[in-house]
Amino acid sequence: MLDTRPLLMVSNFPAIKRRKLETLQVNLGYLCNLSCIHCHVNAGPKRTELMDRETVDQVLTFLKHHDIQTLDLTGGSPEMNPHFKYLVTEARQLGVDVIDRCNPTILVEPGYEDVAAFLAEYEVIVTASLPCYAEQNVDKQRGKGVYEESIRALKMLNDLGYGKPGSGLVLNLVYNPVGADLPPPQQALERDYKQILMEQHGIEFNELFVITNMPISRFGGMLLARGEYYDYMSKLKDSYQPANLKTVMCRTLISVDWQGYVYDCDFNQMLDMPIIATDKSRRHLSEVLEEDMSGQSISVADHCYGCTAGQGSSCGGALV
Repeated sequence: MLDTRPLLMVSNFPAIKRRKLETLQVNLGYLCNLSCIHCHVNAGPKRTELMDRETVDQVLTFLKHHDIQTLDLTGGSPEMNPHFKYLVTEARQLGVDVIDRCNPTILVEPGYEDVAAFLAEYEVIVTASLPCYAEQNVDKQRGKGVYEESIRALKMLNDLGYGKPGSGLVLNLVYNPVGADLPPPQQALERDYKQILMEQHGIEFNELFVITNMPISRFGGMLLARGEYYDYMSKLKDSYQPANLKTVMCRTLISVDWQGYVYDCDFNQMLDMPIIATDKSRRHLSEVLEEDMSGQSISVADHCYGCTAGQGSSCGGALV
């Protein structure tokens, strides 16, 4: 696979620093039942990297020690990690809000049929990827039949109360552009999603998050292969909005990989850009247990323009 990393490292992106740490985003592994073309993790069914129980326990220790508000679980498909339910259960008992970044098709995969009910029982916030409301676009990006399975899974979540007013069970959806374009305005697209999914499938959800495709990993390699990389980077840089620097997710978040190493965000993790340290080496979660990360400089490169272009982009959708 072609690699954009060497091109991204020479950058004039502005320096930024972290504020108070509020969210611990944990990648439980790269195993996934899908191989999507926009995936910045390069996840898939043949990946074997999975966080072990010892590292999961270190995550729980960090949550307690730093009084973290939110545990944001990602992958791959985080539910495919054998310690997923243990981590969720223990984190919820600590009073931590848990987000499951869910590829909804996993909920109808053989062997995972009980996951949806488990998520509801522990009031896990489900952030489910549905890159378009149109079947053709979803199947083009994620594989044939994925749209149909996603709709079936979202209906299952609705039946459990997810996305329903007053239920307390939050279901958010995620949109990614199909190709090398910026996402459309989030509020207008959310209205379209809600209208069409209700009319065609009777599906309800809380919010839509639009996320810019990052020029790294699988998507970055595709841009290089198609000769679209430089045009896409120009588009991101030309759309840069300085105001977005105030609310980019790395200000209040750190990312942990499946081995327990710490990064400023999930994208930096995929580029092997560790949190800034005097010796330039990776730092493990166990090494920063006693450390106050407020005020630390954040590692930046040209892919950061993806978070600050136009309306901005984060794991919680548009920034403005």
